[in-house]
Amino acid sequence: MRAKFFVFFICFVSSITTFSQSKMVKVNIDSLIGIMSIEEKVGQMTQIDLGVVAQGDICKLKNPQVIDNDKLKNAILKYHIGSILNVGCGSGTISMENWRLILGQIHAENKRSSRLNIPIVYGIDAIHGANYTMGATLFPQEIGQAATWNPSLVEKAYKITAYETRASGLPWNFSPVLDLGRQPLWSRFFETFGEDVLLSKNMAKAAIRGLEGDSVNSPYQVAACMKHFLGYSMPLSGKDRTPAWISERELREYFLPSFEEAIKQGAKTVMINSGEINGTPVHINYDLLTKLLREELGFKGVAVTDWEDIYKLVSIHHVAENKKEAVKMAILAGIDMSMTPNDFEFTTLLVELVKEGLISEERINESVRRILQLKLDLGLFTQTMFAPNQYPLFGSKQHAEVSYQVAAESMTLLKNKNHVLPLGQEKEKIFICGPAAKSLNLLNGAWTHTWQGVDTTFNTPQKFTILSAMQKNSVSVTYAPGCTVDSILDIEKCFEKAKLADKIVICLGETPSTEMPGNIDNLYLTEAQQKLVLRLSETKKPIILVCCFNRPRIIQNLESKVDGILYAYLPGDEGGRAISDVLFGIVNPSGKIPFTYPSNANAFIHYDHKGSEDLAVDFSMKAYQPQFDFGVGLSYTNFTYSEFSISNTTMQNDDSVIIKVNVTNTGKIKGQEVVQVYYHDMVASITPAVKKLLGFRKISLNPMQTTEVSFCIHKNDLSFINKELKRVTEKGEFEIIINSQKKSLYVN
Repeated sequence: MRAKFFVFFICFVSSITTFSQSKMVKVNIDSLIGIMSIEEKVGQMTQIDLGVVAQGDICKLKNPQVIDNDKLKNAILKYHIGSILNVGCGSGTISMENWRLILGQIHAENKRSSRLNIPIVYGIDAIHGANYTMGATLFPQEIGQAATWNPSLVEKAYKITAYETRASGLPWNFSPVLDLGRQPLWSRFFETFGEDVLLSKNMAKAAIRGLEGDSVNSPYQVAACMKHFLGYSMPLSGKDRTPAWISERELREYFLPSFEEAIKQGAKTVMINSGEINGTPVHINYDLLTKLLREELGFKGVAVTDWEDIYKLVSIHHVAENKKEAVKMAILAGIDMSMTPNDFEFTTLLVELVKEGLISEERINESVRRILQLKLDLGLFTQTMFAPNQYPLFGSKQHAEVSYQVAAESMTLLKNKNHVLPLGQEKEKIFICGPAAKSLNLLNGAWTHTWQGVDTTFNTPQKFTILSAMQKNSVSVTYAPGCTVDSILDIEKCFEKAKLADKIVICLGETPSTEMPGNIDNLYLTEAQQKLVLRLSETKKPIILVCCFNRPRIIQNLESKVDGILYAYLPGDEGGRAISDVLFGIVNPSGKIPFTYPSNANAFIHYDHKGSEDLAVDFSMKAYQPQFDFGVGLSYTNFTYSEFSISNTTMQNDDSVIIKVNVTNTGKIKGQEVVQVYYHDMVASITPAVKKLLGFRKISLNPMQTTEVSFCIHKNDLSFINKELKRVTEKGEFEIIINSQKKSLYVN
């Protein structure tokens, strides 16, 4: 009997290879589903962690990770697993060679032991580069990528990530995070593209294009995974995986558009929000997972849970009496694949539910069809890995230079009193200190070689810290740490050294963390770092802060004490070079901050707040007083705007309007400027925002060069979600704003 099925399956695969039409592919997938047992189908919906099939205990694996042949054979023969993920609980980075060995063993055993030889799809958290492969190129985290305001450059970064992930044999990447960063306390804030809808949509498009390209079965592309559908980034408490309270109108206005854009770009998979919205865990929310995601948005790909989230419906959310009930609720809501991940209880329970008639086999077939389509799209039925010699640029200098460019363009100069920067004028003596000065970990953040990113063991060799990069740029650099993130070390020694310097650079940081381990109670900078800055300010020497934070930490009490502030985000392995080159003027900073930087721990008012320019939504005077406004960032040169014009002051029907402005570099050095266009709906049926981003473009200008920048806008660009949950553009007056200049546009 087994031989007959093998012959059938060889014919099945051959037909896929021969006929590429979507209709034929669908017929073949349905034919395969028709001969699968319930157990085999449910196995396809099961995703386990590598630790389940590796040598050692699940969270205490042999290092480096080694496949346990008996465990693997059991997972394939008995449970028919369809997917495996990550590096194993508690484990770290794997070499490309070891990845290929592990994956080769998995695919070989699957070919030997599985009845139908359906390939196993392997998923990985390649968050800012192939961060679980040794020697891979590590880019700035997403918040830093957003600060470039350069989607084409970000697309290059994701293309390299896809290349190096696929080089490791891994075809599925759990990235990008498309949650909107509007809760600065949230531990995963740094994984977002910031607070603005339009900027996030543009970066989402770039990320999906970079990861998936024109075809995910290419040796150089991977399947993307949109994270985390929906509203995950806005917990009321600011703590990870805690309840969010978001009206459906706000969900659609702010949190849905980036996912909608990614779906338009063809994103293959989506990961579901671990938390709950308005009292209902998203993993059992049929309205979100089926009605909105499938029926309204037309998403046809695979919906996967986050880590153990079906079980948490019992242990955390208490909406299910037991795990069996939880499995039933999640599958009926629209889940396709369960990141189980450390056992096979999900698999056993789902088989029982189908055999007991509590979940229909047709419902199971829907998910299996999507999973098989993903594997078919990835080309896994014909080739699970490509030859290593197809990846000569893995971890190359060429790829590192793209990472450097992203980091350099993300650098955001927020203060430059009396032109304290750039450094090195007339051979200045520079003193550098602070916890981020000599740490690659604080430049990279979490999801770097290990989940939390604090282990120094796996750091990429020969990468520059801020200190080593500055010492390369200048011989007049001295150093003392001063403090760690949390503890005072030698502040008085720093004080004595600082007195001998011309300028002081203090590199502030935040301990790498993400998800629940990254929860904090407030945004205040740690006491040790505050004391370091305040003590060194007593030298009366010019001070420059370099901020490497997971999220905006409050520096209001320090801002007046310092002369320069360079916000570096989490700039990755090339961040040390990029920071140093900006500080010394080798690179002219061009980053613009992609969020509103709060001045106080609870002053979470966004740039697109409701009210007037001086009044926030609570109507108190001067309520909107951020430390730094959204979209700001200084340069070492100056730009002036002139000849702002609108092609037509009235917009009718589907007419387009052309907005033009001349931008001139009036300084003495070449620079990049982000031209930003905003609009204000003067009167609307929903309280309009003070302003909203309408368009942006990054340009490069030589000294005294002028260029005309134009934007083409349509009625839909001025739209919002109304109280009937429809996207509309209402008639009336709109202000178009560029660099504080305003012109009226009337929509009929």
